[in-house]
Amino acid sequence: MKKLAALALASLISSPALADGVDAETVGKIEAYLASIECQMDPDDIEVEEDGYDLDDVICKGGDQFDIKLDKDLNEVSRKAE
Repeated sequence: MKKLAALALASLISSPALADGVDAETVGKIEAYLASIECQMDPDDIEVEEDGYDLDDVICKGGDQFDIKLDKDLNEVSRKAE
C-alpha cells in the first residue's frame, strides 16, 4: 500500500498534465481511489470522456485486470474484466 501511495505522489510531482488533457490533481485523485481499492495503473491510460474518465488496464490485487469507468465526480460507474 505504501508503494502505491509513493507512486501516486511521484506522478503528482513529476507531471503537471498527462495524456488526454488530464491534470495532475485529477490523476492524483484517481490514483488515490485506485490505491483504496488495491489497484494501480499507468496514468497514461486515463482517458477523458464526455461523462467522466475511462481507466484502461487497471491491475488489482491478485493480478486481475479491468477497464474502469468513473463519472466526472470520480465515482466508479462500471468495471469490466479483461
